Amino acid sequence: MATEDKRLVGQAPRYNIDRYAYRVMWSEEDNKCVGLCAEFPSLSWLAPTPEKALRGIRKVVADVVKDMKANDEAVPEPLSGRRYSGKFMVRVPPEVHRQLALEAAEQDISLNRLVSARLSS
Repeated sequence: MATEDKRLVGQAPRYNIDRYAYRVMWSEEDNKCVGLCAEFPSLSWLAPTPEKALRGIRKVVADVVKDMKANDEAVPEPLSGRRYSGKFMVRVPPEVHRQLALEAAEQDISLNRLVSARLSS
């Protein structure tokens, strides 16, 4: 314990807002750039340039995270830190399932490999 930084002992983990997934896109409706954060879908920031939209949404996220921590609320984990199994279920109409199964059989590959290739391209 002597080598630990005493300022960090007993503190909750610090959330680094740099690890969140940000995106900036043009909004025709607002005629401005809009900054978004995937982990906080209800937040956005409008600005005249992409750089200002990114700075704005990062500031909003920082303020929200600070407020959530102050109120002992659960702060979203960054998508970049989440682990994914590589498995998910997709429901499709029976005729689509049949067509994909036929294509896979014709190519002598598994249905899984066919669908994975389609999703990857």
